Amino acid sequence: MAQARDYDSDSASETESYTTTNVLLGYASKEPTDDSISQLGGSPTWIDLSKPPSAAYAKCKVCQNFMPLLLQLHTDLPERFPGHERRLHVFACKNKACRRKQGTIRVLRSTKVNPAAVKAENESSKAASIPASVRNLGNDIFGGSRSPGSASTNPFSTTTPASKSTSNPFSTTSSNPFSEPKSTDTDTNPDPSTPPLTFAQKASLHTPTSPPPPALPWPTSLPTYPHYHLDADYESLDALPTATIPSSTTLDSTPNTSSTATAEKEASDAFESSHDRAFQRFADRIGQNPEQVLRYEFGGGPLLYSDRDAVGAMLAPHQSSSSAASGGAFASLDAVAARSSKVGIAAWAGSTGMPGCTNCGAKRVFECQLMPYAIVELEAEDEGIDGMEWGTVIVGVCESDCEEAGRKTGKCGFVEEWAGVQWEEIKDVGAGVGAGGKGKGK
Repeated sequence: MAQARDYDSDSASETESYTTTNVLLGYASKEPTDDSISQLGGSPTWIDLSKPPSAAYAKCKVCQNFMPLLLQLHTDLPERFPGHERRLHVFACKNKACRRKQGTIRVLRSTKVNPAAVKAENESSKAASIPASVRNLGNDIFGGSRSPGSASTNPFSTTTPASKSTSNPFSTTSSNPFSEPKSTDTDTNPDPSTPPLTFAQKASLHTPTSPPPPALPWPTSLPTYPHYHLDADYESLDALPTATIPSSTTLDSTPNTSSTATAEKEASDAFESSHDRAFQRFADRIGQNPEQVLRYEFGGGPLLYSDRDAVGAMLAPHQSSSSAASGGAFASLDAVAARSSKVGIAAWAGSTGMPGCTNCGAKRVFECQLMPYAIVELEAEDEGIDGMEWGTVIVGVCESDCEEAGRKTGKCGFVEEWAGVQWEEIKDVGAGVGAGGKGKGK
């Protein structure tokens, strides 16, 4: 969808009537857009057409049938992952008997790394870490063959922080479990610029990897949904008007103990207990841009359909207090948005709550989620009302964009990522954001 990127949003000032968030929204379009790769529905395409992944990735884990493509997303992030060519594919089973079961919606990440680009970025980062005050001025002015950036010849070079080393799984340090092992000679004379491994890093070296599925050729034809291009725009939210109290108004502080007040409180409590507040926030938020089929913010946070199902219970506790404050009610969200120069869906406190990467053991982070209106578009040509039943599909990916274990750098690899499916609740069918809203006008 155009090219996914690291970005900052330009938020509106408090005097403007709307605010723009960090979230990139995707909209289905029958007309071609400037992104020829990203699509809703249709058939998948691969980075390397001559070497596609095993077709087993597109099989339902319940019925073992091939699944149609819901989403293909071009997700290059050159500032975050230089030299990485990335795509995401989301498949979903159409078999009614498989619904609401694990393995019926699957996510595949394709990554191809350009070694030259990664090497150039590593060298650039290393050079940038050397303070200008300790550079060899003679070489800078008159030239010279000795590199002032060499850690072994420059005892004053700053060491790379551990957090920096772990963010690059393709570095030559031993924190990468897939790098070539160092010889015993180099181990006896370690590079002083290489920090010692932390306990967590040592443990990650022994993290078992999930073996790739057996090679399986793709069938001549897959079940498919209609093909749509994807258009993208940043999310805009209308600011709610600020309520003002006339100066002539007086407040009655006398406690109200009437039966009417008691009845109103009981009714309010009953409503809160029967209605998922997270779902109401979900409905209010997408109500401002109802035709969105996709939300994208790498490293951001998902807009939860519910905080009471298995996925919501897993993710909600890891949202920071700032995101909780912005999501407590839609009015407070707008208030936070109006005060902030960078507005995201959620701020994450440490762990995201998602299961770790099964390929390298690193943390997974939010990248995107499919929204209910995608079902409206994908099933527009279907007859009947017996369609997909999810409320949102949250995609969590390896924060390091790791390469497939055993895959040589420079070759396209494939890693199955996490799909957090929040299924539609029956009571929400008529609420306007249910599973596709079948029967509703577009």
